[in-house]
Amino acid sequence: MTCGVRRRVVRQARKWRVGLALGAMGCLAACDLAPAYQEPKYLYPDGWKGHGVLVDGHPADAAPRRDWWTSFRDPELNALEGRMLARNPTLQAAAEIFTQSRDIARETEAQLYPQLSAMGAMSNNQASKTRLWRPSGSTSPLYESSVYYSGAATWEPDFWDHIRNTSHMQKNLAQAEAASYALTRLELEAELASDYIGLRGLDAQLAVYDDSVRYFRAAVQITQLRQFGAIGAGMDVSRAQDELFATMAARSNTQAQREVMEHAIATLVNATPVSLDLPRSHSQTLGFADIVFGAGIPSGLLQRRPDVAEAERRMAASSRAIGVARAAFYPNVTFSATGGFMNNGFDLANLANSMWSYAVQAVEPAFTGGLRRAALQRAWSQYREAADSYRATVLGAFQDVEDGLSQTRRFREQQEQQAQAVAAALRTQKMVMALYTGGLTNYLDVVVAQQAALTARIGEVQAETIQLQATVRLARALGGGWNRNELPPVSKIDPIHPLQYQGLHWPTPAGGVTNFGAPADANLGDVGATRGPATK
Repeated sequence: MTCGVRRRVVRQARKWRVGLALGAMGCLAACDLAPAYQEPKYLYPDGWKGHGVLVDGHPADAAPRRDWWTSFRDPELNALEGRMLARNPTLQAAAEIFTQSRDIARETEAQLYPQLSAMGAMSNNQASKTRLWRPSGSTSPLYESSVYYSGAATWEPDFWDHIRNTSHMQKNLAQAEAASYALTRLELEAELASDYIGLRGLDAQLAVYDDSVRYFRAAVQITQLRQFGAIGAGMDVSRAQDELFATMAARSNTQAQREVMEHAIATLVNATPVSLDLPRSHSQTLGFADIVFGAGIPSGLLQRRPDVAEAERRMAASSRAIGVARAAFYPNVTFSATGGFMNNGFDLANLANSMWSYAVQAVEPAFTGGLRRAALQRAWSQYREAADSYRATVLGAFQDVEDGLSQTRRFREQQEQQAQAVAAALRTQKMVMALYTGGLTNYLDVVVAQQAALTARIGEVQAETIQLQATVRLARALGGGWNRNELPPVSKIDPIHPLQYQGLHWPTPAGGVTNFGAPADANLGDVGATRGPATK
């Protein structure tokens, strides 16, 4: 074999070795040790297939819209919901938690890239001519200067998908935080709507009490006239006054409840309680539109519940954690390189002044006393725990909907029945008062009739209030118009790009989560103003 042929064979062998090495690295880099994850699919009982409360959906079903509270047709409620969404600090804190989870995912994913660093330094040094151990008459230099700059690079090839699984796990957790934000928003929307309905219910009770107080004042005057005319007893006056003052006391108690409810609403819209004044309604009915929400099919419910989506994303993250724990059993390989120039002056760009080093390091723990095996077992246990929590959340979601459907239906029946009771009680009160005025019955019958009428009227208002609040709970149970498609995909989790160096104060929008400016609201009483998103 000639020398030329031998050189060609050697070069060809080198190419094959390089190709095999790169192929092996590619295969290792594709080694995902996380178990294959599939979102669980449940079989639903026959009662949810058309015979129970939660049935198959059809076009007549009215699922809640995103702004579901507008269906009540109350402008004041709409305005309060808008203020709350723009200013509530709890909601904004949830948005920042989502941002932080996105940043953690970005920090983890950054380890996939080579880490580059640069360094430069210079020094000028002088030693003492009479320093210790310097021989007399020595000609060694007293001055020395050093100037150098260098660069370094380190890279950890992700052979076992440790970094990728960790990054994917953090992105799944970020998706869970986006669902948590949606859940917080829904809970705040429902809490504000329920409080506002409760406040209007108390207004209606106050209107009933005002009407009853006027009626009872008239009754006291009637008993006093009868006493002055010697055709009535003083006991009748005392009974009438007792009824009047007891009703006034109940009214004062209701007024206190209204003020507390107004304070709760003020806090939700990020205002001090004293700064919010909601004018009282003097109607004896609440005046909200009657709403009927349809539940639809069970699988559709799971797509509309943010808490179910959050539990599922946490389960997906737990499956990735298993891959991270498995990767710990394999060697950790790191490549590093350093290079630069060093001289005692500024003549650095010279090969004679260059310095460099490179290294490959592989670390494989030989004995850890069961550390890695315990970590793997814990990861599997955490995954099973997440699966159990997901199932519990699903069951809780169905319970919430079933409860809401049952309550709205039964409370509506209660409201209709209570209205009939009010009509009968008012007829009785009117007839008994007419009999008493004519001297045909005693005032005790009047007191009983008055108490029954007042109780029935208050009960009617309370029945209407709890029926509307049950509708709010049903809207929340059905997801409030939210849909799982609003979750940010994994590809949109990164808040910044790897080469982005500007606009770092605020993340890129994702998942419908709005990050508002820092809460510089020194005036907590300015409930009419709203904050816009921070300038990017």
